[in-house]
Amino acid sequence: MDRLDGMAVFIRVAEAGSFTAVAEQLGLARSAVTRSIAALEAHLGVKLIARSTRSLKLTAEGEVYLERCREILALVDAAEGDLSGGDRTPRGPIRISVPVSFGVRHLAPLVADFITTYPGVTLDIDFNDRQVNLIESGLDMAIRITTQLDPTQVARRISTSRLLTLASPEYLARHGRPRTPADLAAHQCLGYTGTARATWPYRVDGEMQWVPVSGRLQANSGDALLDACQRGLGIARQPSFIAAPAIRAGLLDVLLVDFPGPELGIHAVFPSNRYLPTRVRALADYLAERIGPSPYWDAGLP
Repeated sequence: MDRLDGMAVFIRVAEAGSFTAVAEQLGLARSAVTRSIAALEAHLGVKLIARSTRSLKLTAEGEVYLERCREILALVDAAEGDLSGGDRTPRGPIRISVPVSFGVRHLAPLVADFITTYPGVTLDIDFNDRQVNLIESGLDMAIRITTQLDPTQVARRISTSRLLTLASPEYLARHGRPRTPADLAAHQCLGYTGTARATWPYRVDGEMQWVPVSGRLQANSGDALLDACQRGLGIARQPSFIAAPAIRAGLLDVLLVDFPGPELGIHAVFPSNRYLPTRVRALADYLAERIGPSPYWDAGLP
C-alpha cells in the first residue's frame, strides 16, 4: 500500500474510530489496515493513534496529520482532474445511500445516465430509508428528504417536494370529503411509521398546525400506503414524488389544497469531516441540474 493509499486509510480509521469497520468498508483484512497505519507511524516516527481495548483516539500529532492528509488528498484529486483534459473528468468509486421510494422512482435512471456520461465512475447504491451514519458506513453521500435538516450536517439542496393529502374517489364517495384539516378526525388516516407523532402539519390562518390523525393501517413504506389509499382504505399524506402518477391517472384526488403543508427539502448530505472528491461533487451537481428547483413530478398538479 503506497503513501497516499495509507493516508486515505488513516482518514477512514480516524473518522470511523475502528480498524474493523474500515477493513469491512474497503474489503481488506483487519491486519492489512493495522499494518498500513503502523507503516505510516514508522515512517513519520510518531504515534498517530492511541489504541486501547475499547476505543481508538488520535494523538496530538495524529490530529495535525489528519488535517494535512485531507488537504493533500484534496489537492491530488484536483490535480488529477486538471490533468484529465483540463476538465476534471470525474472518475473513481462513489458510495451513496438513498431513500427507497425516491431512489427507485427518480434517482435510479439519473445515476444510470451519470455513469454512462462518466465511464470512469463506479457507483455503489444503498437503497435504505434509515438515516445511516455516513462516516461509520463509509459513504460519500446520502440523499435526505425532510422538512428540517440537522444544522450540523454538511449538505446541498438538490430540489423540493410537496406533501399532499390524498384519497381515492371510492373512499370519498363512501365517507365524504374533508373540508378542513380538523375534519380528518372523523376519517381513517393511513400513517407513516417513520414519523414520531401521529399528527399531520397544515398551514391554517397563516400558522402551521399539527392535526392529530388516527387509522387502522400504518406502514413504513410510502408505496404501500399509496397502494392502500388507491384501494380506498383511507386518506394518505404522501410526497408528490410518489403520488404524482396516481393523481394524473385519476386514481387519487388531492384534498385540502387551501391548507398547504411544509415543503420537503431534498438534500445531498456529505460526511462532515472529509474532503469532497470531484466525482462526488459532480454527482451532486448532476442531480441538482437534472431535477431542478421546480421538479418535473410536480408539473400540472393542483
